[in-house]
Amino acid sequence: MTRIDNLNSWHSDWRGLRVVVLGLGVTGFSVADTLCELGAEVLVLAERAEPELEDVLDVIGVRHLTGAKVDLSNEASFPAELIEFEAQLVITSPGFKPQHPLIQWAERSGLPLWIDVDLAWRLRDKTARVAEWFVVTGTNGKTTTCQMLEAIFLQNDMRSTACGNIGKPILDAIRDPEGFDALVVELSSFQLHYLGAISPYSSVVLNLADDHLDWHGGFDAYRDAKAKIYENTRIACVYNVQDAATETLVENADVVEGARAIGFSLGAPARSQVGFVEDILCDRAFIENRQDEALEITTIDDLSHIGVLTPHLMANVAAATALARSFEVPASIIREALRAFRLDAHRIDVVAKHSGITWIDDSKATNPHAAAASLASFESVVWIVGGLLKGVDLTDLVAKFAPTLKAAVIIGADRADLLAIFAKVASEVPIFEVQAKSGLAVMTGAVEFASQLAVDGDTVLLAPAAASMDQFKDYEDRGQAFAVAVQEHLGKS
Repeated sequence: MTRIDNLNSWHSDWRGLRVVVLGLGVTGFSVADTLCELGAEVLVLAERAEPELEDVLDVIGVRHLTGAKVDLSNEASFPAELIEFEAQLVITSPGFKPQHPLIQWAERSGLPLWIDVDLAWRLRDKTARVAEWFVVTGTNGKTTTCQMLEAIFLQNDMRSTACGNIGKPILDAIRDPEGFDALVVELSSFQLHYLGAISPYSSVVLNLADDHLDWHGGFDAYRDAKAKIYENTRIACVYNVQDAATETLVENADVVEGARAIGFSLGAPARSQVGFVEDILCDRAFIENRQDEALEITTIDDLSHIGVLTPHLMANVAAATALARSFEVPASIIREALRAFRLDAHRIDVVAKHSGITWIDDSKATNPHAAAASLASFESVVWIVGGLLKGVDLTDLVAKFAPTLKAAVIIGADRADLLAIFAKVASEVPIFEVQAKSGLAVMTGAVEFASQLAVDGDTVLLAPAAASMDQFKDYEDRGQAFAVAVQEHLGKS
């Protein structure tokens, strides 16, 4: 047994452990800061870093090689300090692809390779109040589901926070001096690729569709990464009844004896499921007589306060409810929490209604699965689509929704791919291409085209099915630019 194998607690002896930390974003910094507090020796390597974070590392005495000072493009150019450091452990930020030379070097060197979540799991006993972990992944809906579950726990007078791939870094939560009753941990496929062994209270894969195929190298690897979230689950493995692949992942998972498979559904729930009976959300999973009875949780009328109640959003509600009920949260608490819940911006966000036309910002729809959830919610759509496709083929998406498209306005760096797809499978749909290269000019052009096409009863939908970094800072920047362009256009009309 190596020294690393014995480091399973905040109270273990981490002093002098030599750890290389890859990346200096918020995640990398939280890792370095935590290890410094534990007394480990740390070397941070990053190709990009905020000067403020570097300054803090200087203050706390953490060595770092960043920016122009380090070439990480191939092993021959690795800094001598890395080799001389003689690392015992590498902790990577999840943005580093498996093919990155540093990751390849660590694996060839036989070094343990963790992410911040692995470290957080080992350190979770820092305070006497040790949180239960509820872990959430899926192609879409992760953040909304996590936020709902956090709201439910808070309504239940539990100290809880959403963390991981959402909100605060998980190590910041672990180091909170008061501790938490529950951590709602959002995990991306990147994080899950690297994740070792944890044992959550309950877990969920919300859905499974093509995404990040360029990073993972194919769908099978992407699916296998998502599947890891169910491993060692202790109480409830929650799956999507409408997405059979998620149930298969549960069936194949190695869970703690006694853990249950719990379905969530848009339809009437069978036994061991949470779902909708007409306008009522019901639990037939966590009640004693689930053979013959169901427990009312809330109603569609209550949920309508959240926002545009799409099938995708209703699925998120059912999933969050199933996770909460696995912890025996009362139905009345769940109902009150969901009645007060509101969606973040850029998630099927109604920007304006004017002359019978609804303008909707779903810039968060960065992949086909998310865009499909939006498109399925409206009958006549002028679709603003495009960006960085990340190796994903939109052919099936375009073909499926072509009958409901009034027109498509194409933006983004990968416009040529989209133009070819529409020509192949939806040639009857009018196409308009925005030539502007970045920022507000892109959305101004898109809105001008859309305004010429949409009439009373239509929805102009920004659901790009692609990443945003080709023309915008992020999906939020893209959504904000759309909202500004819509308001400017309506102000002139």
